Amino acid sequence: MSTVVAQSLHVFGLRSHVSNNVFFFDEQIIIFPSGNHCVKYNVDQKWQKFIPGSDKSQGMLALSISPNRRYLAISETVQEKPVITIYELSAVPCRKRKVLNNFDFPVQKFICMAFSPDSEYLLTQTSPPESNLVYWLWKKQKVMAIVRTDTQNNAVYQVSFNPQDNAQICVTGNGMFKLLRFAQGTLKQTKFQRGEPQNYLAHTWVSDDKIVVGTDTGRLYLFESGDQRWETSIMVREPTSEMKNLGVIQESESLIEFPTITSPVPSCKQVVMASSHHQLSLPQVSAIAAYSKGFACSAGPGRVLLFEKMGEKEFYRESREIRIPVDPQSNDPSQSDKQDVLCMCFSPSEETLIASTSKNQLYSFTMSLTEISKGEPAHFEYLMYPLHSASITGLATCIRKPLIATCSVDRSVRIWNYESNTLELFKEYQEEAYTISLHPSGHYIVVGFADKLRLMNLLIDDIRSFKEYSVRGCKECCFSNGGHLFAAVNGNVIHIFSTTSLENVSNLKGHTGKIRSVAWNTDDSKLISCGTDGAVYEWNLSTGKRETECVLKSCSYNCVTISPDGKIIFAVGSDQTLKEIADSSVLREMSAFDVTYTAIVISHSGSMMFVGTSVGTIRAMKYPLPLQKEFNEYQAHCGPITKMSLTFDDQFLLSVAEDGCLFTWKVFDKDGQGIKREREVGFAEEVLVTKTDMEEKVQVTLELKTRVEELKMENEYQLRLKDMNYSEKVKELTDKFLQEMESLEMENQVLRTEKEKQDALHRERMDDLLEKQSRELQDLECCNNQKLLLEYEKYQELQLKSQRMQEEYEKQLRDNDETKSQALEELTEFYEAKLQEKTALLEEAQEDVRQQLREFEETKKQMEEDEDHEILDIKTKYEKKLRDEKELNLWLTGETGIMKKKFSSLQKEIEERTNNTEILKGEQGKLQGVIKSLEKDILGLKREIQERDETIQDKEKRIYDLKKKNQELEKFKFVLDCKIKELKKQIEPRENEIKVMKEQIQEMETELEHFHKQNTKLELNITELWQKLRATVQEMHRERQKERNLEALVKRFKTDLHNCVAYIQEPRQLKEKVRALFEKYVQRADMVEITGLNLDLQQEYTRQREHLERSLATLKKKVVKESELHLADYVRIMQENVSLIKEINVLRRELKFTRSQVYDLEAALKLTKKIQPKDVPETVSGKDLPGMPPTMRLNEQEETGRIIEMQRLEIQRLRDQIQEQEQVPGFHPFAGMRLPSLLGAEADLKLQTK
Repeated sequence: MSTVVAQSLHVFGLRSHVSNNVFFFDEQIIIFPSGNHCVKYNVDQKWQKFIPGSDKSQGMLALSISPNRRYLAISETVQEKPVITIYELSAVPCRKRKVLNNFDFPVQKFICMAFSPDSEYLLTQTSPPESNLVYWLWKKQKVMAIVRTDTQNNAVYQVSFNPQDNAQICVTGNGMFKLLRFAQGTLKQTKFQRGEPQNYLAHTWVSDDKIVVGTDTGRLYLFESGDQRWETSIMVREPTSEMKNLGVIQESESLIEFPTITSPVPSCKQVVMASSHHQLSLPQVSAIAAYSKGFACSAGPGRVLLFEKMGEKEFYRESREIRIPVDPQSNDPSQSDKQDVLCMCFSPSEETLIASTSKNQLYSFTMSLTEISKGEPAHFEYLMYPLHSASITGLATCIRKPLIATCSVDRSVRIWNYESNTLELFKEYQEEAYTISLHPSGHYIVVGFADKLRLMNLLIDDIRSFKEYSVRGCKECCFSNGGHLFAAVNGNVIHIFSTTSLENVSNLKGHTGKIRSVAWNTDDSKLISCGTDGAVYEWNLSTGKRETECVLKSCSYNCVTISPDGKIIFAVGSDQTLKEIADSSVLREMSAFDVTYTAIVISHSGSMMFVGTSVGTIRAMKYPLPLQKEFNEYQAHCGPITKMSLTFDDQFLLSVAEDGCLFTWKVFDKDGQGIKREREVGFAEEVLVTKTDMEEKVQVTLELKTRVEELKMENEYQLRLKDMNYSEKVKELTDKFLQEMESLEMENQVLRTEKEKQDALHRERMDDLLEKQSRELQDLECCNNQKLLLEYEKYQELQLKSQRMQEEYEKQLRDNDETKSQALEELTEFYEAKLQEKTALLEEAQEDVRQQLREFEETKKQMEEDEDHEILDIKTKYEKKLRDEKELNLWLTGETGIMKKKFSSLQKEIEERTNNTEILKGEQGKLQGVIKSLEKDILGLKREIQERDETIQDKEKRIYDLKKKNQELEKFKFVLDCKIKELKKQIEPRENEIKVMKEQIQEMETELEHFHKQNTKLELNITELWQKLRATVQEMHRERQKERNLEALVKRFKTDLHNCVAYIQEPRQLKEKVRALFEKYVQRADMVEITGLNLDLQQEYTRQREHLERSLATLKKKVVKESELHLADYVRIMQENVSLIKEINVLRRELKFTRSQVYDLEAALKLTKKIQPKDVPETVSGKDLPGMPPTMRLNEQEETGRIIEMQRLEIQRLRDQIQEQEQVPGFHPFAGMRLPSLLGAEADLKLQTK
């Protein structure tokens, strides 16, 4: 590999014809295709990062970003094969995650793609004639489903997923709107389109089941679950002024009706290349983007409409119109805004809208301006700067400034700054610019146009020509290194001009073909040229003659350069080699390896060389050139590179190509030999300005100053007037407020007095209510005590019932197990018999199918033979007709040739007679009459020619009709194929039934196996538990025996000790007695046994503890299961309780109300006193309550409490046993080994029951 390295720094350009060519990565970064790269561009900080295309890529076709902004899918064509590469954007730098390049289906290229909402699946659409829609599980490179979207070779423009559903897909194209659903490994169409098909250009999802679709006739449709809900038509009215008005002229809410289309549906090419009149009447909706309030859609050239949802209704209304601004630098400003919007996207915060156009431009619009400037016309702004929209033909740099000059087929000249990465100057012209050269000072440029060669000044804000030369179609020009001369090519002649005198110094003639490239040597004494004639010449400018020449007629040279020492010439051409030429001979040829070199440049230090290829790649190599294939190849452009150049300090490489992109590269040699050339003087900041411009600006500034002073005076006067008015208004307002204050104070005093009265009343009422409440509380307590006693009795009864129920349920379970085993045996026998029957039926069905297939194949062969005969007969007929028509055409062309000859002879006669008129002026009048008569004859002949042309057109129409009939026959063939498919479908249902039956049998077998496994597990558990129980019982007996022996020993020891205490006053005897006790009870063997016992006891302790923990865990599980069983009943009883309490409360209110009514009636009849009885019982006794749900609740609580109490007693008993074991001498448990506290266990059980 070469040590010369190039790193891409910045790119000026966009590839607009890539599908989905711009989108947001985050709020500040956008991604768009440029050349053969994808560019990550930070809008705020203005930096770029590159994602290069695949090796040997022929260009990107489509892009797609995942909804989580983590993955980027790129569709490319690599060596005429389709490839999809998926990059991981979160990695730094971006790395390839997957490459999809092995396909089991026919495919030419992938034209559009889309990621699923969860970014797990990828949807790809292939180009016609296949038109396959492929559903990928891309991480595993697996095709989940494939379906053909179109059979008539119509274009598909967009595919997308439902933003909330991985399985729902939308496809739009020419005469196509399909909703598909992925289920059981296939893609099936859910809704079929009704009405006439239209050319659907774009669509977007505005909600989970709503899609907005746009057509090429300016119509917008809203579909909900595949049914049309709303439509509107966008029409562009003829402009009355400079600005055009877009009007939404028709709006309707329709559920079933589809609008009829009067104009025919245009093809894909007609969509792009439509006439301007058609675009005015029917704007194309080529791009749609959804946002939270509605959606944005393109509405013809240079216009975007914003639609917002109308409240809770299902349709939208136009809220704003955004236009592409008119460019004043354009040669035709009225046409500069007529650009088709191809793609749009909103930023994640929906603050910015970005649009890409057919002229390779990027525009942005801030959505907040729609709220601020309502009513005013809104305009897009350039996202970066105006870019080239066509192939770049010229490239040049200078020494004194960091400038790049480019010219393009789009008739524009642009000056770029590679230091700040900005566009300095830009101007469009009426003619195409073929070539450009920049003066070393950076103040002048030479541009070769189709009609003239112009020398221009680079002013501060304009490019202005000051000298024109009549050099037509100049395809190559170049300033000398010193800047005092420049060379311009005119066909096969090189003109040398002086930049000081602006005169033609010399003309260099010698090439026989067109000159393709010229280059100056370092001291400007020589000029090297190459051309299509295969000649490379070295010219001496002092003599104007050739010094050396090298001619190879088999090679058409593209570019030439010379080494810094001026000894070796390097040339590249059509023979796919790089040649080193010195002294009129080829020293060496280096192969390009199946690629044509189109441009070459060598560094000023002479250590690096760069070549551009016809496939858009750049090769960096070391000089002197290596013998083998040693170079670094970089993916750059997606078209042939037209020009390359190095800056004077060898720091940057510049490249342009037919894709309209300009790349800047940072170059360096890893060896570091003479690459970094430090600049002694910085870049110049001087700018050219004309005297008239300066005077105009000075005059404008003076006028503005005077205007500012006048405005200041006016503002001061108006401020004074306003102050006077405001002071008067303030006085009036203060008077009003004082009066209002007085009135409010009066009202406030009145309100205070009322408030004091109401407070007193409120206190009295509160006292009465408190007394009543205390009485009611006492009554309620008495009633509740009685109820509780009753409920307790009911609880005991229910407890007995529950025990009986448990016994019954256990019996039922045993019966069920027996019946289940019998039923299983019967089912197995039944299904085995059924299986045998089904297998027999299957064999019969297969035999029938084979017979039908044979019959079908025979009928198919007969049909095909008949069709072939018919097609051959029709072909022979129409071929005869074609021959006859061709003969007629030949005869007519012969006659037209004769007429043309006559016409030419008549013209000659006219010329002779005009000469005679000069000689014979007297006979002028007579000859004029003759001329008029001859002119009439010419007109007649022209009419005859037109009529014969029309007859030729009629014949061509007949040929076209015959072709249509041929297509109809092909359609008939297609119908027959469909019938064949239907016959195949009739066989499928039987196979499906067989599959279902097999699946049922498999499910039954799995259930049987599951039950057998459960039974074996349960039996094993029971055996283990029985073994553990026996072991524990044996250990219990042993321990009890040990305990008895120890108790007897302790009693003996106590009696002996009591006898020793009698000698407590006599120390000697006491000592002897104690020694005797020690010898009697403690021996050496006992000491050893105690140590051994300690270990055994510790093991026993741990084993018992484990056993107790297991039993506790099982008890906990039982409690949990029982609580789950009783929870449903408990909830039901609680619900019944609540409903009954509500009913009681309602009855109480009714009772209270009826009592008050009775009391009022009695008072009215004067039967009783007006004072109500104080002790009115407001509660209902327990006997009157319907049902007894509270008893059920107490029953459950008591039952759980009883179980907990029993478990607690059992645990306490076990603890007492452990403590007794611990009290045995020589038993020392491990430190830190404690059982969990009883309180903790109780708390856990309570939590579980709750």
